[in-house]
Amino acid sequence: MRVRLPDWLIYLGAVAALIGAAVLGQLLLGAHRGGDSDDALKDAAARRPVPPQASFEPTITVDAPTASGPGAGTAFSISSGGLWLTARHVVDGCARTAIVIGPGQGVAAEVRIDPRSETAVLITQGGAPALPMAPRDSLAPGMLAFHAGFPKGHPGQVASELIRRETLVLRGGRVRRESVLAWNEIDDAAPVTRSLAGLSGAPALDIHGRVIGVTIAQSRRHRQIYTTTPGALRMALRRAHIEPATGAEAEPMTPGGYNRTADDLRRELRIVPVVCLSS
Repeated sequence: MRVRLPDWLIYLGAVAALIGAAVLGQLLLGAHRGGDSDDALKDAAARRPVPPQASFEPTITVDAPTASGPGAGTAFSISSGGLWLTARHVVDGCARTAIVIGPGQGVAAEVRIDPRSETAVLITQGGAPALPMAPRDSLAPGMLAFHAGFPKGHPGQVASELIRRETLVLRGGRVRRESVLAWNEIDDAAPVTRSLAGLSGAPALDIHGRVIGVTIAQSRRHRQIYTTTPGALRMALRRAHIEPATGAEAEPMTPGGYNRTADDLRRELRIVPVVCLSS
């Protein structure tokens, strides 16, 4: 079922086109990291792996944004049949939820919230090519992730570097605790302020373009981004009886090209905005 979205969404198509033209050819991350090569990034797997969850993990508390009003967050396709993933707080409590597929156009989505994690599955009539899931855990401190979505309702993407596991306490509605991965922001190529509100629900992609987590929170004070762990994501999909699309087509995410790749994924509707409608 198609729904008519508020007029404010019409500008999204024009903004996406302008941003796509502006970011082509930029090498922002290379400048921040001294021009690291793709081969050097692949060496991250040889570093010490991130240890499993422990009772003495650092704990950080953040406030989950309220799921109300337009521009709630981001979702990404996990099945061409109309299955999407997003962060739980993006859609929890919405009277109606829709994904944006074009200027002023949206598709109504059925919401299924996972009871044990900060994720939710959206179901629509029709879908887009799925993003592939990473086949196994291959985490190491210093590895890169790329978060592409719609911060503050605008197309944007952020690059980050893995620090460690942490226990995240999310306040809002009710308090929830989850073992997460903490990432340092090392570059953003988006016309946004320091707030990344709206990026919640975006995929965290490795250098191969595979999903390793769902972006669920940001600490402005520490310039850190928090994502679900690959294990928690797989368990959530299993509870929803969804088989991960490990063989789906992937686009590599590189320091010099992740801006362009993120634009491609949005243009193909593999990454879309999510809106929370009050009535």
